[in-house]
Amino acid sequence: MKYQGHLSKMAISCEGDVAQYCIRLDNQEIPLNEKIGQPIRIEYLAEIHCQGCGRKSNKSFAQGYCYPCFSKLPQCDRCIMSPEKCHYDSGTCRDSKWGEEFCMQDHVVYLANSSGIKVGITRHSQIPTRWLDQGAMQALPIARVATRQLSGLLEVIFKQYVADKTNWRTLLKQDAEDLDLAVKRDELFELCHEEIDELQGEYGLQAVQLLYDAKQENFAYPVTQYPTKVSSFNLDKNPVVEGKLMGIKGQYLLLDGGVINLRKYTSYHVSIDC
Repeated sequence: MKYQGHLSKMAISCEGDVAQYCIRLDNQEIPLNEKIGQPIRIEYLAEIHCQGCGRKSNKSFAQGYCYPCFSKLPQCDRCIMSPEKCHYDSGTCRDSKWGEEFCMQDHVVYLANSSGIKVGITRHSQIPTRWLDQGAMQALPIARVATRQLSGLLEVIFKQYVADKTNWRTLLKQDAEDLDLAVKRDELFELCHEEIDELQGEYGLQAVQLLYDAKQENFAYPVTQYPTKVSSFNLDKNPVVEGKLMGIKGQYLLLDGGVINLRKYTSYHVSIDC
């Protein structure tokens, strides 16, 4: 069938043993798991409409915004990528109501195993979606904190010893080797106990809670075959991507001729045949 609309990041649910995916085009959702093993064709129709204001843009900023929105919206501010630099308390948040809803809420610091072990943060309400978006095979919450800034400060402490980024090429070459994340959690708590104590002393034990008994989650993805060599399609350079769909992991489609990160092309107007 042929579909047309503006891309958003894929919807993912975790029902049963394997993650379930849908491509989202405006208000349409196209189930993808059933398409694995079949041909798929994606064509970029040379239009981008900002997901913030809807205006036509020649370029996408911060995955789907025009430059004016990128420059003024809170979800595009520098503290989104560096949450420890949150400036809400300084009264300079781009939108205080947005900050209250998204930043001044409980956050979780976690360990995940996708391309190897990494530390990350997410709002408590985004579990397990955040882990599935990253293609994590395993994930374990290790702390619960009162604000986004506190999650960033704690992440900075932990990333002295573990990575905070996913290696996308490794992610798409194979399943990650099983790890006991609780062992790594305990190692980090021991290595970082002085800095953690200092953070708890400044903000309070209720604001920075370490999680010793959280359950490790395990995930599987609908992949029939990983590529032997990972090469990435680029819709800006070549507007047509086609091939046989071999699998889906994180926000990537794995085709027999390469991979594409659909989230990167949020707000792109495309047609899809599958």
